[in-house]
Parts: sequence; structure tokens; C-alpha cells
Amino acid sequence: MHMDPRPADVIRVGIDLGTQSVRALLADDAGRVLALGSARLTSHRRSDGDRRHEQDPHQWWDAVGTASRQAFGALTPERRRAVVGAVAICSTSGTVLLGDDHGAPLTPALMYDDARAVDELARLNERLDDGRAAIQLSWALPKIDWLFRHHTTTGRSGRHVMHSADVIAAALVGHRVDTDSSHALKSGYDVVAGQWDEPLLAAAGVVPATLPAVVPPGSTLGTVTAAAAEHTGIPAGTRVVAGMTDGCAAQIAAGALTLGSWNAVLGTTLVLKGVSATLIDDPAGAVYSHRHPDGGWLPGGASNVGAGAVAGEFADDDLDALAAEAGRRFEPAGAVIYPLTARGERFPFVRPDASRFELGATSSRAERYAAVVQGVAYVERLCFERLAALGAPIDGDIRITGGGTRSDYWNQLRADVLGRPLVIPRTPEPAFGMAVLASAGHHADPGVTVTDRAAAMVGRRAVVEPRADAHERLTQGYDRLVAELTRRGHLEAATPATTSATPATTATTSTAAQRLSGRFSP
Repeated sequence: MHMDPRPADVIRVGIDLGTQSVRALLADDAGRVLALGSARLTSHRRSDGDRRHEQDPHQWWDAVGTASRQAFGALTPERRRAVVGAVAICSTSGTVLLGDDHGAPLTPALMYDDARAVDELARLNERLDDGRAAIQLSWALPKIDWLFRHHTTTGRSGRHVMHSADVIAAALVGHRVDTDSSHALKSGYDVVAGQWDEPLLAAAGVVPATLPAVVPPGSTLGTVTAAAAEHTGIPAGTRVVAGMTDGCAAQIAAGALTLGSWNAVLGTTLVLKGVSATLIDDPAGAVYSHRHPDGGWLPGGASNVGAGAVAGEFADDDLDALAAEAGRRFEPAGAVIYPLTARGERFPFVRPDASRFELGATSSRAERYAAVVQGVAYVERLCFERLAALGAPIDGDIRITGGGTRSDYWNQLRADVLGRPLVIPRTPEPAFGMAVLASAGHHADPGVTVTDRAAAMVGRRAVVEPRADAHERLTQGYDRLVAELTRRGHLEAATPATTSATPATTATTSTAAQRLSGRFSP
């Protein structure tokens, strides 16, 4: 990542507490990245039976110190004289632990993909009788129930629910902190009513008093203590503001904050997050919404297809060579692959029993590679069609981030399948998104919004335009995928009155364009 050598008047600090590492990024109010530090994290996983995945939250604080000192140590003497305005922290959605009255961890952290709380989840969903969509295992709420059932503490004060970012904020300011509405969402917070959902908590057996107060992202939580300053290099007295989940942080970093704009994150899985003025109601629960920090909503969904399908099957191949041949010879590929990375699907439809499938055969490694990456792009198009059918605006910029954007071929393919130009942001780092949020949360003008700051700080690296003839040609493979999903009962065949619009800039509608079936219909 390019570091701009020019001096800065004010430095904003963004911290990204990820699964495999902590990243600390320093930026100025023009969006120039001044320095970046990182430190590794380790996890404890088991795949036998309970599928546990936990981390020691004490190592988070050690890693934050290492990453932050590294970043501040890389500043020039001139830059070290700049004012450090504020720091914000993001972390993985659905990761949770218990802490004491002072905000110190009491238990290991159950990570977002920890799957031990199966019994708690079943009990929770059985108790819900208000017609709401079923809670999913990735939520923090069943994990919270599990933690209270399996961890007792003696000789320590209190037992309070904490999210990952809360642990680091508490360590920075020296006391237990409020949580932000973004991290609270999957712990049972009602973002519409602006309060904890007591019927939902009761169904989970969670006592409301154990949960933190909830504040909007960007709210001041406290200031950095002298001890925390020594540990991190962040000056004492620096304001610490409430952050957001890593997915929302990435959306801010992409600059996808205006009405109708979307951030499509192609990592191991595919995640779409956009902006709507109104709450998007999805009875199936495939689409859920965070609050936009400036008002309005951030709807989104996460599919189980993604670049993990390529990593799993083509780890030993020359991907550049495969991509070059795929582009010359296999658009579309002779086979259509629905490339799930795990059993079950979450978006654009909810089917725990969904499985990977292949239609037809491939003649070479290059054609098989083409079929896999085209399958991911087809699902991305179906996701946008699902969003449009639910009433979400999709006519703004589509900004793409994630590891998949390293492939120029895949970027072009996605633009072609969607029939839309795709914007690649300059600094697609969740930590950068937190620096933008910190800039808005402690700015000289109190009327400045996060959207304003993103407009000033987020730059474009490239724009990928769709090729004139490719969208219609690739629609053949898309139609085959949709037809098979319909045959399997995951989608309902469209009628002229219910056909959903393609996201293409032109008004083209696929003859097999679908709305989702049964209870999954809007």
C-alpha cells in the first residue's frame, strides 16, 4: 500500500480486529494513508462434533499494541507533531465474550463461526412465536446464551456481554464501554426501535441487565489513558469513538454510502452491502440491515459462494494462465457450476440444505476455472435481482473489494455478467473505514457526516466497464443456473407480472429471471 509522504495536520486512527490479524492504519483528513501496522492472531479450532472456534481476547490487546506502535513508529518526525484526532475500532460481527465490571475479559471469545450453540439456537427459535425470521447460528445471541450456561466466574465482579471491539475500546479508555448499534445487531438489538429486543432476549434466556448500553457509531466512549498510550503509541487523551462491524467498516472504506450504492465484497464468500432510505423487509432473513451512521439503512446479505471455491480447487494452478485461457475460449463455459464453499445457502435465498452442483462437463482446467468463477458472478447477479425484488435501490455505484479483486479477469467478468461498471476503491481496508468514521466522529465542524468524510477521503483506483457484447452472451449460463435452482425448489419460476429486473444498465430482463419461492418471496 502506498504511503503518502506529505505532512498531516490531523491523524485519524482506524483499528481492524480481524480473525487472523490486527491492522492499525493512520490517515489524514484528505484520505492519505500515512502508516500501517499489523500483528498476527491465533485461533483455537476444533472440527469434531462441536465445531468450536475461539480466541483468547487478551492476545487482541497485545496485538493491538504491536500493530499500533508499528504504525506510529513509521511516522516521520514532522508527522509525529500532528494532532491525533480520534480512533475507531471494527471487529467481526457475531463474535462475543463475557467481561467484568471494568471491561476486562472473563471468558474466551466465541468467534462468529463458532458452532457450539446449536441447542441454544434451537431452543431460541422454538420459543419465538411472533412470526419473525429464524435466528441463524452466526448470530451472537445463541452464543451469549451458551456462554452464560457454560462459564461461571468466582472472585471477579459482574458478568457482562462484550463484543470484540468493546474489549479494545475498554482497554484504551480504562473502563467498561457502551457498544455501538452495529455490533449489537446480532446480539438482540432492535435497530428499528433503538433498544434491546426484550422478547427476543427472553427467548434466548439472556438477562437484559448483562448487556451494554448502545450508542450510535462515532459516539465518544472516552479518551486514551496514559497506560494505554504507552502500550499502543496513541497519545494519551485521544478521543475513542464507537466503531462498527468489519463489514460496515469495509463499506465505508469503499465509499458506498450514498443512496443506491453497493459494496460487493468478494472474499472467501460473497457479501453485498448497500444503502437504502427505508428498511428492506425480507421475511426470510436473508437480507438484514444495519443503521446507516448518518440515517437510513445499510441492507446486506452474505452468500456461501465466493473466492473460497477457487482457493479450494485451484490452489496449485497458475491462475493468471487459467484466466487468460478462460477469457479467450470459455465465455460462457460449457458447464455451469453452483460453487458453494460449504453446505447451505444464506443469500440470495435461505436454504440450509442447499448443495453445490454442476451441470454439464468441462474439457480442461481452464474451462473448469471459467465455470467456477462464472458461477460466482451469476450468483452475484441473482443477489442483486433479489435485492431489487425486495425494493432495495440498486442504481448507484457498485464498488468491489475483497481478495477477488486481485484478478483483473474476474473483475471484468463480474462487470460483464452484471452489465454495470464496477468501481475499485483506492484503500479498501476496514481499518481505513474506521479512520473515516473517526474523522467524522471528531471533526471541527459538528455537522459533517460520515458520508461527507468518505466523499473527501475515499479515492478510486480504477473503474471496470462492461464489454458491449458480453452481458447477453454470459446470460446463457446465468439462465441455466437459475433454471436448475428453480427445479430444486430454491426459486420460483417467474411470471410476466413478477419477473425481477436485472441490475444491468440496460433494461434487459433475463427470460429466466426469478423471484424467490414461498416464504422467501418479497
